[in-house]
Amino acid sequence: MALPILPYNRKAAVAYAHQWAYRRNPSYYDYEAIGGDCTNFASQCLYAGTGVMNYTPTYGWYYIDANNKAPAWTGVIYFYNFLTRTEVSQGPFGRNVTLEEMEPGDFVQLGFKKSVFSHTPIIVSIGNPPTLDNTLVAAHSYDADWRPLSTYYVQEFRFIHILGAYPPNGIQSPPEPAEAEEPQRPWRPPFFTKQTNQLDQ
Repeated sequence: MALPILPYNRKAAVAYAHQWAYRRNPSYYDYEAIGGDCTNFASQCLYAGTGVMNYTPTYGWYYIDANNKAPAWTGVIYFYNFLTRTEVSQGPFGRNVTLEEMEPGDFVQLGFKKSVFSHTPIIVSIGNPPTLDNTLVAAHSYDADWRPLSTYYVQEFRFIHILGAYPPNGIQSPPEPAEAEEPQRPWRPPFFTKQTNQLDQ
């Protein structure tokens, strides 16, 4: 029997993005100093909108603590691979689409070198018709909110439209938690504001 599909709460994901774009939720480790925090932040937003993790070792999508997480929780490529998987398994899922099919709460990945993607912002607002100028994102590393996609100097974009989430199947359970370090990082001032979408001086 096919699993039902849980709806994606886009408003909750976007609200989380605005709340934590320039701060760090103490419930999660801050990976800024060890490779970047962008996909960790994207995963937090996605979890805020779905409430379902996948505890499959190696190939799942989950966070217990700094030392006990799936590669897809913090890795750009693994995040994409998990969301666009073809098999039906617990957790959120989506598909690779064009900009025209995107909505707030979806994710865009940026390739600064061709076909090498290394950044995962969340879309918080998008115009009609959508353009790179009116598609606004929030992200960590570097922290931003309401930032136009057109202000990133990249070679390639890929867009992930979230379709929903498959619910827990009643079998999976979280791995044993490990001891995590306390995330300590000072707050940084905003780069962008909602009012102008311009760089703050």
